[in-house]
Amino acid sequence: MGYLFNFIPIRKKFRLCGIEGVCELLGIDKTKTTPLHPQSDGMVERFNRTILNNLSLMVSKNQQDWDQKVPLFLLAYRSAVHETTGYSPSQMLFGRDLRLPCDLLFGRPPDTPSSPEEYVQNLQARFEDVHNLARERINLRTEKMKTRYDTKATGHQFKEGDKVWFYNPTRRKGLSPKLQSHWDGPYTILKIINDVVIRIRKSTNSKPRVVHYDRLAPYYGHNS
Repeated sequence: MGYLFNFIPIRKKFRLCGIEGVCELLGIDKTKTTPLHPQSDGMVERFNRTILNNLSLMVSKNQQDWDQKVPLFLLAYRSAVHETTGYSPSQMLFGRDLRLPCDLLFGRPPDTPSSPEEYVQNLQARFEDVHNLARERINLRTEKMKTRYDTKATGHQFKEGDKVWFYNPTRRKGLSPKLQSHWDGPYTILKIINDVVIRIRKSTNSKPRVVHYDRLAPYYGHNS
């Protein structure tokens, strides 16, 4: 499949084993993420949610057979048309649909090229058409998601020295998470690293934290 265009390390050790030099050598765009912000790696997180949602419908009550259901789910996923691209993953990768058990019963439409050269030409043409259309649909969906996200964003402009609430969901023993406040603070903004990443600290004795601005809210009063 070739080398990567971008790379998102999820563990600190990936930043300590020479991966920085490898990414620079190969021209790979290495992106850092902040904790508890799945939007930073949205494609992977969305696929993980799809897996969990489908496995929850397939596993038995004791959930001990979940690993046996994964291949069945993957077969269905790879052969199903994706809502965003308009094509199945198998069409995107191989240029054709997967051969399924139902093909043994009903057969497949005849699509046999007259020569290997014709097959290669047809395959290349299919790849170009499929990938170009898929890119257009993905870009369109991305713009729609961005518009929807921007309408929900607070738009508050933080600056260094501001007091803020920090969204930090934690489970406390003996307390119902549904009745529990997940906002902690106040924290002080130490540095605006970039448009979306901010360094904060709760007190002079506490360790600074680097977080996404989505997890911050203006602090106006006492923490009750």
